[in-house]
Amino acid sequence: MSFNAFRIWYNKNCRQLTCCFLVIHRLSFIETMATGGEVTSPPKHKNRLIYEKSPYLLQHATNPVEWYPWGEEAFEKAKKEDKLIFLSVGYSTCHWCHVMERESFESEEIAKVMNEHFINIKVDREERPDVDKMYMAFVQASSGRGGWPMSVFLTPDLKPVTGGTYFPPEDRWPRPGFCTVLLHVSQQWKDNRQKFSESGTKIVEVLRRTSVLDEGRGAEIPGEACWKKCIQQLSQSYEPKFGGFGEAPKFPQPVNMNFLFHLYSREPSSEAGKRALEMCLYTLKMMAKGGIHDHVAQANERWHVPHFEKMLYDQAQLAVVYSAAYVATKDSLYAEIVRDILTYVNRDLSDKTGGFYSAEDADSYPTYGASHKKEGAFCVWTYNEARSLLSKPLPNNSDTSLASVFCNHYDVKPQGNVNPYQDPHDELKNQNVLIALDSEEETAEKAKLDVETVREALKEGREILYEARQKRPRPHLDDKMLTAWNGLMITGFAKAGQALQDDSYVQRAITAANFIKKHLYNPTAETLLRSCYRGTDGNIAQM
Repeated sequence: MSFNAFRIWYNKNCRQLTCCFLVIHRLSFIETMATGGEVTSPPKHKNRLIYEKSPYLLQHATNPVEWYPWGEEAFEKAKKEDKLIFLSVGYSTCHWCHVMERESFESEEIAKVMNEHFINIKVDREERPDVDKMYMAFVQASSGRGGWPMSVFLTPDLKPVTGGTYFPPEDRWPRPGFCTVLLHVSQQWKDNRQKFSESGTKIVEVLRRTSVLDEGRGAEIPGEACWKKCIQQLSQSYEPKFGGFGEAPKFPQPVNMNFLFHLYSREPSSEAGKRALEMCLYTLKMMAKGGIHDHVAQANERWHVPHFEKMLYDQAQLAVVYSAAYVATKDSLYAEIVRDILTYVNRDLSDKTGGFYSAEDADSYPTYGASHKKEGAFCVWTYNEARSLLSKPLPNNSDTSLASVFCNHYDVKPQGNVNPYQDPHDELKNQNVLIALDSEEETAEKAKLDVETVREALKEGREILYEARQKRPRPHLDDKMLTAWNGLMITGFAKAGQALQDDSYVQRAITAANFIKKHLYNPTAETLLRSCYRGTDGNIAQM
């Protein structure tokens, strides 16, 4: 038997036999995730993802869709049955991935169409960045946009023919519904097989040519013209009112700020250097005031309504740029933000063995026993909640309540402070995302209080809300530990330790490096493994 034949036979037979003892445990785990901690009756469906370790794949293991993991079993089935492959790529803490699952992948009607006409494959983009990169390049080139969930249709020999990102379940002008797309693509495959195959071949060839460097030209080190062009482009795209680069929606861009800080460190007295520092510092201050910086939990158009998932790589890179801001200015504000970020990572994204977890989810149950998760439910507050929790009067000032100062400073309103255009599913209706529109000095002036009283009141208010939040159902934790993202976080702790002269941060970086050496390094081959997981027994498990 050839190796290929053996691998296919193993995937079809032994793999399921050797993994079957895990099924009961995994079903229990999945049921718990699906009900906010309350285990209910066994799920109606289960598919081949039940044997996987990826938290994202396990989230889809009880869909009525007959999902396959990326591998030979699915490929061979597509060839044998002469069906297109529907490839869905995402990650476990992605809000829009959850939306498409809830609307389409949990639908019996849509699952029936998927199972009849396609071989359906689920991929965790953090587990298989190679697969994600290849087909994301196709989606971006063919549609002009990208993102997750990524939805791609492939021929049985894995050539992409069409795709996109999120599809609504039903037709919503001008976007076709997912079921419409499925039936149209399936019919095209039956009626225009040759055209489909040729189209896929041409697309793959174009992507191959554009992604491979011309070996004959040789690589040139970018010179002065390159960095001058970079600073010019960043200056042109800089938004001076609220900071950041480009139009809304804005995302943190630590790589750009690293470049600007590097330019400033080389030329602190030049106009370009001063401009680089100015753009960085203002952007970082506005981010710290906005909803992207969680004022209660110390996690990190106005930086107001964030993507609520907390990704390790964001925390790592933001720790680096805020450390750079502190080195450049010695302003304690930036040091406080660094400590906020690292406190959160140490507390909520750290494994006992020293590694760092990947992320916390955007969605969570608003209350125990709730039937559906909502975006940002763990992080937001109603006006009445805040007023009730913070009803006590200020010390030595019985006429002013803690709630009055806190709600004014963080823009907490009776009708909520989220723009409806930023809330397409009404999940944040009447909710407030804390955002500091004024400085502590401005809040003190408006309330006719001294600054120290306001500062202490805001601190106490944050502590009270933090304790109240701990009684809510926590968002799902993706306990996958990725070598690359751990490397970024090691850099974050090391840079913070150097900038803030705090040896505890340096030691945390060393502990994480030792974790990688022990669990993610193969000394014989001198190679790094991509990922590991927290096992069911609390120990580290490989894929």
